[in-house]
Amino acid sequence: MSTSDRSAGTYLVIGLGNPGDRYAATRHNVGQMVLDHIAAATRSRFSAARRAQAVVVEGRLGLPGADERVVLAKPSTYMNTSGGPVKALASYYDVPPERVVVVHDEVDIPFDSVRLKRGGGEGGHNGLRDITKALGTKDYLRVRVGVGRPPGSKDTADFVLSPFSSTERKSLDMLVSDAADAVEALVLQGLTAAQQRFHSPEAR
Repeated sequence: MSTSDRSAGTYLVIGLGNPGDRYAATRHNVGQMVLDHIAAATRSRFSAARRAQAVVVEGRLGLPGADERVVLAKPSTYMNTSGGPVKALASYYDVPPERVVVVHDEVDIPFDSVRLKRGGGEGGHNGLRDITKALGTKDYLRVRVGVGRPPGSKDTADFVLSPFSSTERKSLDMLVSDAADAVEALVLQGLTAAQQRFHSPEAR
């Protein structure tokens, strides 16, 4: 497997969402759900970050001896002001944009799907737009967790700020687990290898 597009060094993995119990179970917070899953799997707890409005876990992904240092971070700000914490964390940990991974909800991808990319547009996602502005570049990595389009004429903002449906909740744990695996593959194997795995019909 090719690792030619990997960048060696610490990775900063950002899980996007809104603070507070009101938003915890909504589609817009699926990025933070993914980071909670990774932290639980490594038996780690988030703690307040230094010099940034965020909570973080510092750890490693992968098997001992072949692992990579990562910083998992959940901004404590609202979604549309995510850029400040991301920039502050990237500066504090000396992580360049090519090793910043943003995990976020994506309405342009069907529910139950995960896609990965570097750069590109923000697709109306206010969190991504603010991160792009703060970092001064679009060339950071994204793990895009599909939540699907809103039904009928429902407003997109209302849709992403509402909880998953009862039907979706039956497979939500698997979706979150898949996205967590995608983060690990991206960090350990590189973008191309991770895309080949998670973009194929046989990925799950």
